Amino acid sequence: MISVVLGATLMPLNSTMIAVALPEITGDLGVSVARSSWLVTAYLVALASLLPLAGDLADRFGRRKMILTGLTVFGIASIGAAIAPNFESLLVFRVLQAISGAMVLPAGWAVMREVVPEERRAYTFGLMGSMIGLSAGAGPPLGGVLTEFAGWRGIFYVNIPVVALALMLGWRVLPRTRPVSAEKSGAKSRFDFAGALLLPAVLSGMDGVLMAIARGAPWSIVGIAIVAVAAGTVLLALVEARASEPVLQPRLFRIRPFMAAAGGIAFSNMAMYVILLAVPLMLTARGGYSNIEIGFVLMALSIASFLVAPVAGRFADRLGRRAPTVFGLIIATAAAFPLAIEGADISILLLVVSLVLFGVGIGIANPGMQTGAIEAAPPDRTAAASGVFSTSRYFGSIVGSAILAGLIGTDRADASGIDGVFILVLIASAISLVAVMGLASRRPGQEADNEADATVVSGD
Repeated sequence: MISVVLGATLMPLNSTMIAVALPEITGDLGVSVARSSWLVTAYLVALASLLPLAGDLADRFGRRKMILTGLTVFGIASIGAAIAPNFESLLVFRVLQAISGAMVLPAGWAVMREVVPEERRAYTFGLMGSMIGLSAGAGPPLGGVLTEFAGWRGIFYVNIPVVALALMLGWRVLPRTRPVSAEKSGAKSRFDFAGALLLPAVLSGMDGVLMAIARGAPWSIVGIAIVAVAAGTVLLALVEARASEPVLQPRLFRIRPFMAAAGGIAFSNMAMYVILLAVPLMLTARGGYSNIEIGFVLMALSIASFLVAPVAGRFADRLGRRAPTVFGLIIATAAAFPLAIEGADISILLLVVSLVLFGVGIGIANPGMQTGAIEAAPPDRTAAASGVFSTSRYFGSIVGSAILAGLIGTDRADASGIDGVFILVLIASAISLVAVMGLASRRPGQEADNEADATVVSGD
């Protein structure tokens, strides 16, 4: 578990740590702020696009191989980013970080399903999820310290010891199991090259459309882009429906608990990501708050989620996956009400209380969603299911950030759009609550029946 967690925390840490270093990067490499934002956008889009593909490859060729290879490439990419002489090479290494990170995450979740007994699985997933969430929350303050004392290149060098430790542990302890899908399908299985190319193109196109709308592009151009993305989506659905081993695994979405978990994580993560981006903008626009004070306000959310997630996992092991998840999202939705009602005029005390409650709710809900999604899939498609589930998570973040840009506008000193942003948080939280009603109400000991149903539904 330590080996898997060390690898898994690298992705969220590097997605948030770079935010505070962007101003120094723009000055050092001589690029505009808009151009430097691609270091964040390209990373998220590449990660979200490649997670299902990486999960499929892990099921085919072995999860241990995928994790160790991904960690090695991530270390090389981090060194390359740290010594990058210009913006173009830095962007290439950032994308390489996302590619290698996508190799580690779904395979790691699949390994944990292999080695952790079912009656302790939600607790373990909750602990893993809390560590991943904590790394995302720790990214901005850690990035600030590193940038202050070591320059922006320090945020990439800090990955090296983490990668080295994860590799040493992983080489010793990760299980050497033969891929289940290889035993099952043998040479008859064909790799889905068309799906592997179409999925990143469609997700990138969706993100591009949202960003174009947010930046006020002409509606004629936006309309053409929407038609192109819609056509690509239809083509992707047709290709994946006919593929014997599709990358996206559309058959997974025929499994009701998986669909419920994927929808729940997409909308709850959209709400959380919008909060994490909107609160600093709001407090900066008000004035009188330092970056450290704003960071402590946001830590109220991440720390609360970190503390309750392992405990919530124990309840999910005892009560089933649905009840704690629904309860957690009820709390998160209730916490979003003061934000939506007060908007930009919310007091700092009420803001902190709302963030704490929202973090508690998300921390309670996440273990049940993650465990429910992975357990809903057939055992030989665990990594693929984890990849699709993780893509749902990141896609919610991407869509939320794009909509946020449209609601806030281009003037970051103006908080007039915050009211609409917090209404979006409430709506997204409520939708996630409705979505998870479809999770399996299952107690430990019933997974065998659930897997049999998933195997039938998936068409295997």
